Amino acid sequence: MKMMKWGAAAMALGLVHFAAPAEAAGGKTLETVKARGVLNCTGHDGSFLGFAEVDDKGNWKGMDIDLCKAVATAVFGDPAKLKIVPISWAQRWPSLQSGDVDIIIKASGGTLSRDTELGLQFSTSYYLGTTKVMAHKELNLKSLKDANGGTICIPAGSSQEQQVAAYAQKLGIKLEPVLIEKTEELEQAYFSGRCDLYAQWGPTLAIARKAKGKVEDHVILPDVLAVEPEVMIMRQGDDNWVDIANWTLSTLIFAEQEGITSKNVDEIKAKPTSPQVAKFLGVTPGMGKGLGLSDDWAYNVIKKVGNYGEIFDRGLGKDSPYKMDRELTNLWNNGGVLFPLVID
Repeated sequence: MKMMKWGAAAMALGLVHFAAPAEAAGGKTLETVKARGVLNCTGHDGSFLGFAEVDDKGNWKGMDIDLCKAVATAVFGDPAKLKIVPISWAQRWPSLQSGDVDIIIKASGGTLSRDTELGLQFSTSYYLGTTKVMAHKELNLKSLKDANGGTICIPAGSSQEQQVAAYAQKLGIKLEPVLIEKTEELEQAYFSGRCDLYAQWGPTLAIARKAKGKVEDHVILPDVLAVEPEVMIMRQGDDNWVDIANWTLSTLIFAEQEGITSKNVDEIKAKPTSPQVAKFLGVTPGMGKGLGLSDDWAYNVIKKVGNYGEIFDRGLGKDSPYKMDRELTNLWNNGGVLFPLVID
């Protein structure tokens, strides 16, 4: 019998995932990570702006990187106990299955084939992404249907390949794919005119267009090729590790819901606003034992990394160069689909 893993945005997105029985890793990922002394988490082979990029001092930053830091802090109480492993889109699954990385947090969607064919297991969704298409404005395209016979740049080894093919078939048009793995090379191909179109995750298109400083020369077409819940991905067979990923994400969302930030967490810990918050911050016991973590692990995550809103604003939102809106990736009480699991 399979065990159901669900919660947070996954329920709202209709994504219910059934994990395979513990048969491979034997629930040992946490012990392996602790023995090693660092969490091995995914980076990018280059930059994936807003999610995984290297700053001018050589430090990794972005939303996915901060989620890696959150998991490392949950385990060790220290976000510095983290090794970012730069990998390509195609290297994600082999790197996870070989043990080179402990968890994939790399703008990756939860799909049926990744579950049933590759033996992967998902967290709840941390970002609701849409696949869209950008075009050179001079082509005067109103929608993708007008692009019949055009060339389209697509990230190689990504789910966008299938999404573009399926959507083109639905429209009854033919597109010539140009598949390139590295994001910088992919964007160079589009912006240099090698491709008429660029298919990518919606946030990535918006960021790329703004980064080039020529917003008016490129249009993001109204077509939505797919909606994809981005998830943390683990090997099947270690329910404890999946629990840690899910509860780390839920911790970030719960803290934002309750107004707990990295700046006020000590004040709220000194005077908890409810029994749930007291347990959440480790004032009363019970938050960590069942996960194999300390009771103050959630406090450490919020103190040292921040809540979900802080992470979003730093990587993508108002405190970043990209100034993106939250849209559906917002709390349930603010027009979005994110909500935490219940602390009881």
